[in-house]
Amino acid sequence: MAGFWTGAAALVTAGRRGRRWPQPLMRSVALWTVKHVPHYSRRYLVASRTLCSAGYDSNEKTFDKILIANRGEIACRVIKTCKKMGIKTVAIHSDVDASSVHVKMADEAVCVGPAPTSKSYLNMDAIMDAVRNTRAQAVHPGYGFLSENKEFAKCLAAEDVIFIGPDTHAIQAMGDKIESKLLAKKAKVNTIPGFDGVVKDADEAVRIAREIGYPVMIKASAGGGGKGMRIAWDDEETRDGFRFSSQEAASSFGDDRLLIEKFIDNPRHIEIQVLGDKHGNALWLNERECSIQRRNQKVVEEAPSIFLDSETRRAMGEQAVALAKAVNYSSAGTVEFLVDSKKNFYFLEMNTRLQVEHPVTECITGLDLVQEMIRVAKGYPLRHKQADIPINGWAVECRVYAEDPYKSFGLPSVGRLSQYEEPIRLPGLITYGSDRTEALKRMEDALDNYVIRGVTHNIALLREVIINSRFIEGNINTKFLSDVYPDGFKGHQLTETERNQFLAVASSLFVASQLRAQHFQDHGNSRVPIVKPQVASWELSVKLHDEIHTVIASKSGPTFSVEVDGSKLNVTSTWNLASPLLSVNVDGTQRTIQCLSREAGGNMSIQFLGTVYKVRILTKLAAELHKFMLEKAAEDTSSILRSPMPGVVVAISVKPGDLVAEGQEICVIEAMKMQNSMTAGKTGKVKSVHCKAGDTVGEGDLLVELE
Repeated sequence: MAGFWTGAAALVTAGRRGRRWPQPLMRSVALWTVKHVPHYSRRYLVASRTLCSAGYDSNEKTFDKILIANRGEIACRVIKTCKKMGIKTVAIHSDVDASSVHVKMADEAVCVGPAPTSKSYLNMDAIMDAVRNTRAQAVHPGYGFLSENKEFAKCLAAEDVIFIGPDTHAIQAMGDKIESKLLAKKAKVNTIPGFDGVVKDADEAVRIAREIGYPVMIKASAGGGGKGMRIAWDDEETRDGFRFSSQEAASSFGDDRLLIEKFIDNPRHIEIQVLGDKHGNALWLNERECSIQRRNQKVVEEAPSIFLDSETRRAMGEQAVALAKAVNYSSAGTVEFLVDSKKNFYFLEMNTRLQVEHPVTECITGLDLVQEMIRVAKGYPLRHKQADIPINGWAVECRVYAEDPYKSFGLPSVGRLSQYEEPIRLPGLITYGSDRTEALKRMEDALDNYVIRGVTHNIALLREVIINSRFIEGNINTKFLSDVYPDGFKGHQLTETERNQFLAVASSLFVASQLRAQHFQDHGNSRVPIVKPQVASWELSVKLHDEIHTVIASKSGPTFSVEVDGSKLNVTSTWNLASPLLSVNVDGTQRTIQCLSREAGGNMSIQFLGTVYKVRILTKLAAELHKFMLEKAAEDTSSILRSPMPGVVVAISVKPGDLVAEGQEICVIEAMKMQNSMTAGKTGKVKSVHCKAGDTVGEGDLLVELE
């Protein structure tokens, strides 16, 4: 299929290609993420060659008007299907989101409060008023916010308004991990060994963990999205895990109940999409491979899984359907499993809503899941049998987050989004291909052509994952990132050939910019005559990674002939330096690069193969003179602790005069509702504390100093 949309974030909220964004990027948690998902307004679902359910029967009456109780990508997604079905839509928005794409796409829009989500998108009273005032017949909750809130569904039922999702019993049963595990056992679904009750305190947690046997997983009963989860390998980690998990659970879900179960080491995370109706029918729509994660949150998803055989797929699907039928499930939902190396699988949880990654399933099956949810909510039976559900081709989704992948594979990043351009000109995105190789290559091209300026993002990490040999072979598990990058992510490591290509491109860019500047000067109205001799070639000194390279470049038409440390390369491009993207051909190899910055002093930042590299390019004379410039001394950071991310200080564990050991907890920072323990980098005495519990801190803010 063609095109995609991005979402759940400010990166989508305005939506026009190349539009500049003055507003800050930190309005709520939702503004930290962007995902690649399909754009259904463009040649919807090439994948539906054999299953044509994506079409709409105009004689099939559903609803006249639907309110979407969400924003961003999922609101846009629902609106597109509603338009196809001839249904009018109502968008809700906070006051700062009044110009968002979903607001402009909808037929009507209602402001439900100020920027904080607790006062707008989670404000049930305001949303119910919007439902009444617009006379919406049904509400689609999207995902997140109120999508799994049984009280919201009850409020709608009291007003005779249809909740487009499962009934309150299914939401309650599957939303509680303890209850859902008991139901799964009763439905003969494979479950992970563990304690089925609520853990009362840290002492009981240690006792239970010892009985189960380490390692164990401590998780929030009402949790999801990786929040409130900790792995413990010993008693001390169990106590810490109980503390952090209960605090995160209370903060994220208003419910601090925890459960403990055996941790399956090195598992895959594979989920089954299910679809049920109100007539007792249920289908499994194949699987999604979601094993590439950081902090128990998904990063890359694909469908199908390269790991499953047809027998295991069928067994997982049948158990997922058995669980859905056990709670009379009637909508789209997802049953998540952990799968070990021998293809043993264990129930993890069920999400009673549409998943962020649902489009990869749509690509390979041809089903429009939003359309099916609307039909089911109206009371229609499913139109297909299990034998009708195909696997056509391959689909991949990468989650582009506003975060720094060089810090723990992704700590939140904030800032002003100055430029944003989606790669919508490329064909075949979510990305979808006839096979996995084609889908991955299209994703690689999409990431190279994605322009995001003003905030740090994780495109470098995503691109490295999808070209990694282990990933390509399918040798993955939920510890993939820490296994492949044990010392943390460092960006793409250039081979000698790639390094020479990069140096040739960077040098060509430098000369092209110099020639453009000279052109402007020559055609200006300068009162001082400028005499510039024709330069046959440029001898340059290029610094990359503390190494100096000698480069000689000459230009003939659109092509630069470049000699890098004795190797000769030809670089051809249009050299449109005003464009955020530049397609270059290096000795027959096509590359898409982004020049993020060029400074008069020769410093340049260039995104090449997904990673941003900083180079300093000087002419031979400038390089000679630069030797006399003093280098700025680096800051000694061994005695200070700075916040690695923006967030809120939850707790301070030290005071001035305290002696601390290396690795001892100094404070706890909460970001994206995840709590992060900040520790001392060395043994010493606390000199001063620059924050207190409740303070909001930015990335780089000074927290604690040691003597």
